[in-house]
Amino acid sequence: MPEHLVDPDVPRDLHAFIAGLPKAELHVHHVGSASPRIVSELAARHPDSKVPTDPEALVDYFQFTDFAHFIDVYLSVVDLIRTPEDVRLLTYEVARDMARQQVRYAELTITPFSSTRRGIDEGAFMDAIEDARKAAEAEFGTVLRWCFDIPGEAGLESAEETTRLATDDRVRPEGLVSFGLGGPEIGVGRPQFKPYFDQAIAAGLHSVPHAGETTGPQTVWDALTHLRAERIGHGTSSAQDPKLLAHLAEHRIPLEVCPTSNIATRAVRTLDEHPLKEFARAGVLVTVNSDDPPMFGTDLNNEYAVAARLLGLDERGLAELAKNGVEASFLDAPGKTRIRDEIDTYTAAWLSS
Repeated sequence: MPEHLVDPDVPRDLHAFIAGLPKAELHVHHVGSASPRIVSELAARHPDSKVPTDPEALVDYFQFTDFAHFIDVYLSVVDLIRTPEDVRLLTYEVARDMARQQVRYAELTITPFSSTRRGIDEGAFMDAIEDARKAAEAEFGTVLRWCFDIPGEAGLESAEETTRLATDDRVRPEGLVSFGLGGPEIGVGRPQFKPYFDQAIAAGLHSVPHAGETTGPQTVWDALTHLRAERIGHGTSSAQDPKLLAHLAEHRIPLEVCPTSNIATRAVRTLDEHPLKEFARAGVLVTVNSDDPPMFGTDLNNEYAVAARLLGLDERGLAELAKNGVEASFLDAPGKTRIRDEIDTYTAAWLSS
């Protein structure tokens, strides 16, 4: 783990355990996972962009004043993805970074509308992500699956286009497993997207919208009621509603928790105030994820260290947290068993050494 991500309140041996722990990641964005190295390479390819080409300058560029500012910066990086070659490079390198953190399986959130509206041919886009997916699995052993999400800030036009790309068998990529909704929540109500989620679900996709990140618990209820959410992206404000927490716990509806992201976008003031502890006390199935890791100066290993500190977890507790991610995933049963067994084998060997 990079030195700047070593939490001084978490013992070094626990950091070392996390670094080798097999994991699944369920809430991580395609463009948002581009490392400073990749962003700077893409910015150099497209010098008309305002994105810095110096990786060190990107550290300052990725300092956000609020969620709206984060969206502006995020979209400026999206604008660097202009060709199928850019798409393939990004996807493959994201998988490489995941493999370094022992991520065995990841559901990567992709916003195809952002690329097709910028002129990338939809067939070439799908070919690029699929080629990178297959190469990554063969070379790194990391299994990637896709979540296509609607960029909420782009309105119903983007919903219609994303739904078409996700449900048309002539276009839809082999690795697609789920359908999401991202972007700002304020002023972007969940119910209006119901027809699109209905179509995606009818086509066999799982429903995984963002909700309750920068708005109240009613947004989470709306995602459950209108979008038939099977998992909730963030769900941070769920802690404000005991009935909602009870519902999530009873029905085993997982929350995709991203602690450092919530601080970076000012959704939560400090890590000590993060509701992860309340989720765990309420019996909610929580998974820990990195969201847009380089933009937030984090990675998945660091998010596990944050969770260890907030929840007081030892090695066994962290292994169970990793198995939460496997359980909440849309991986097939043999794949889940394989990763769970690997987590158990790794943990037993660590504790006996």
